[in-house]
Amino acid sequence: MRFATRTSALLAAALSTLVLSSTAAYAIGDDGAQAPPPSGPSGGASGSALTASATTTRIKVTQVSGGSTGDSTKPLAPIDPNWKPPACWYEPVGTPEQLKDAVEQLKAGGDLVPVTPTLSWGEQLMVDHYEKGEAQTDGEGYENYNLGQDGQFWRGVINEGREDDPASYDCEHNLFWQNANTLPDDDHAPTPDILAAYAYDRINVPATEVELKPAARSTVNLPTWVWLDKAIFQEVKVRADLEAAGVWAETTAKPVALHLEPGTEEAQTYPTSGNCEINDDGSIGTPYTKGNADTTPPCGIRYLRSSTGRPYELKASITWEIAWEGSGGANGNLPNGTFETTQDMTVQEIQAINR
Repeated sequence: MRFATRTSALLAAALSTLVLSSTAAYAIGDDGAQAPPPSGPSGGASGSALTASATTTRIKVTQVSGGSTGDSTKPLAPIDPNWKPPACWYEPVGTPEQLKDAVEQLKAGGDLVPVTPTLSWGEQLMVDHYEKGEAQTDGEGYENYNLGQDGQFWRGVINEGREDDPASYDCEHNLFWQNANTLPDDDHAPTPDILAAYAYDRINVPATEVELKPAARSTVNLPTWVWLDKAIFQEVKVRADLEAAGVWAETTAKPVALHLEPGTEEAQTYPTSGNCEINDDGSIGTPYTKGNADTTPPCGIRYLRSSTGRPYELKASITWEIAWEGSGGANGNLPNGTFETTQDMTVQEIQAINR
């Protein structure tokens, strides 16, 4: 059975026992103190303690290959402007024992318990719904916190940075039970494709400047050779693991092309489209060698007018092809991404030999 996308309205008599908030105040399995927010893009939990932020996730992110996280100055941008990473999903957050402990501390005057990314409940609702088995809103109630059963209670998580996205409200189903080794029957279950998209959003590609000859300063009508070394221009792989649910995915960004924009209409690109394809050995373009000054480069630019004191901004956009594989043999593709760098090019009138 699929979940309702929003929590049902509560009876007016019970309204005093709940709170709406952007971050809940209690961590299931914690000792009652507010845990500090996690650092880094992956967030997560330590042991049985889970921080209560709406954006806290137990997904662990690892950059498997292609450099370390943080090498680029900005994230990889999808070519498809309509594509977005998942706004929210469900994760396991606590065992029956941990939920019971949370409610016992609540009875002793502790903080409210988060039951959705944005909703927390007080003692009456928690006891009725999770201890007495008297369902208070959507879904079923649970007797004695399901103690003795094999599984965990799950809750929605909002993707960091998507808090204002209306789609983030799609994971507002109340804290619910899920048997061990199973996933919720819901579009927002943490399936491999969800983790793959989550990993895509955290890919960092090298912010590598293209090699130029002449470098930074060129001459009108003299070809500027452009290339990228295969030793630097390598694929990047990011892994997203949700061990608590037994699900993982690895998303790989593979460089496939370089697009050149000279920064002026008074220029000619090679090839004419400005798209330099990747070579069989993984490089792009051909390094300049002495004697090629008057030869047309396979990847490059010919400026037709001087920059008259203000450099042209040469933009080099690298296209990355995105594919993924995950647990259970799942695999697929995601929209290609781009990463753009800008380099100043001073173009002079004086004729010279490119050495």
